[in-house]
Amino acid sequence: MGASQQELLSLFPPGTVLDRDGTLVIAGCSVTDLAERFGTPALIVDEAALRGRARRYADGLAARWANSRVAFASKAFPCTAVYRLLAAEGLSIDVAGGGELALALAAGVDPATLVVHGNAKTDAELALAVQAGAGLIVIDNFDDIDRLEQLVTGDRRQSVLVRVTPGIRPDTHAAVSTGQEGSKFGLTLPQARKAIARLRASDVLRLDGVHVHIGSQILDTEPFVRAVEAVADLGTFDVYNVGGGLGARYTYGDTPPSVEEYLDALVDAARRGLPRGARIMIEPGRSLVAEAGVTLYRVATVKHGEPVFVAVDGGMGDNLEVALYGQRFEATVATRVGGGDPCHLVGRHCESGDLLSVDVPLRDPRPGDLIAVPVTGAYCYSLANNYNGALRPPVVFCRDGEARAVVRRETYDDLRRRDLP
Repeated sequence: MGASQQELLSLFPPGTVLDRDGTLVIAGCSVTDLAERFGTPALIVDEAALRGRARRYADGLAARWANSRVAFASKAFPCTAVYRLLAAEGLSIDVAGGGELALALAAGVDPATLVVHGNAKTDAELALAVQAGAGLIVIDNFDDIDRLEQLVTGDRRQSVLVRVTPGIRPDTHAAVSTGQEGSKFGLTLPQARKAIARLRASDVLRLDGVHVHIGSQILDTEPFVRAVEAVADLGTFDVYNVGGGLGARYTYGDTPPSVEEYLDALVDAARRGLPRGARIMIEPGRSLVAEAGVTLYRVATVKHGEPVFVAVDGGMGDNLEVALYGQRFEATVATRVGGGDPCHLVGRHCESGDLLSVDVPLRDPRPGDLIAVPVTGAYCYSLANNYNGALRPPVVFCRDGEARAVVRRETYDDLRRRDLP
């Protein structure tokens, strides 16, 4: 038999309940009403859950280290409404490319709070960051220094951090491991020392500190501690940005550290090795937004056999994490939650790899049923695509029984919009 109702509900945003008919209710909104109003597929975001998670990070870090700052690693969910919400909660914003930078600015984010990343920043992206007044630009290579010294003019000095690759490989998927030897990101410790010396001599760039990020979906605090220790050996700085990477709980067997356990480990390491007056920055992404999101689908067909294939009206066009990283997602019939027999939940795209969840228990799935997939707030929106001409889904914010679309569903006109005669 499949998971119990309580086990399933534990993966949904806090406060998700069942109504008297057994239908999922997210942030006070019935999923059947949401599907009727906004269609499927649709990415539903519990706004209060997202705000609550942001406060746990910001308040928790400030309570442990007063001179601190949380920056949202926005590649996890680069949506203007998300930028606006998290900026309102006092978070800085980390962008990794000109598009994310443009979206953050469009959302009204204070440029001085921006942290600009990228292992291959173009001249145009660096110019946009400088012209916008981005607070921090992270140096990923020596070419970044060359370009910035040409772009920064007048009396201004641009604040920068040096990204360090500490030689740490956490236990995570190779595609999201970034701190190991041979990574395309950052500078090795010897290279970082050379960059630090050069930047300290620069007339236009001001070295504020160092940055380290070792990967994503990490379910243990020990690698984060080692990363702090690695940058501590580089010297004394005003800012130590120790990145993000804490994992999210996607399925029942996942046991990521809590936000509080993660912060305890980081700050304990900082107290042992970093200057007490320095600013500590962290950059949560996946662990900040994943749990707040739920994707709703409509069952298109059920093909009985071995296995049973339950095909929905979305798939790898709106959730590429399975195909890219082999990420496991759970699912349930939204009006018959829990229990059921194993099925292969598959998408509508012309790829055998278009699998949303293998052997996921679903209770008596039928065409027309709603399927709810929890923990889709991270990277599903970022990686959404138009494969087979799929229309990217809307993003719907829910709070206290009220729902509003913050991103509309694409149309066929949108697919044609960039074509030239």
